[in-house]
Amino acid sequence: MTERYKIELTQQGESFCCNNDESVLHGMARLGIKGIPLGCRGGGCGICKVHVLEGDYRSKVMSRSHISAEEEQDGRVLACRIYPRSDLNIEIIGKMSQVMTRARDSV
Repeated sequence: MTERYKIELTQQGESFCCNNDESVLHGMARLGIKGIPLGCRGGGCGICKVHVLEGDYRSKVMSRSHISAEEEQDGRVLACRIYPRSDLNIEIIGKMSQVMTRARDSV
């Protein structure tokens, strides 16, 4: 059964809905912010790195060249490889944070 959850982007003051059967990156792309780098969408490029501050999610395998085991334990994951199990509060980190900040400032 498909469930929808609210995903909050802390720095951007934005939120969006994401189904439990779609990646957080896929839900984020629907925000319509120009310039969101979608990268490979398979965990290989590391562009969509986020820090999950609150909430529960399931994750698929992530490249250890982009996410260490310690980072994953701390909630630092790739948005393309996580699927929400509850509402999430996330912080965008890494390369995508620069693009999201520029996009927000130009609005």
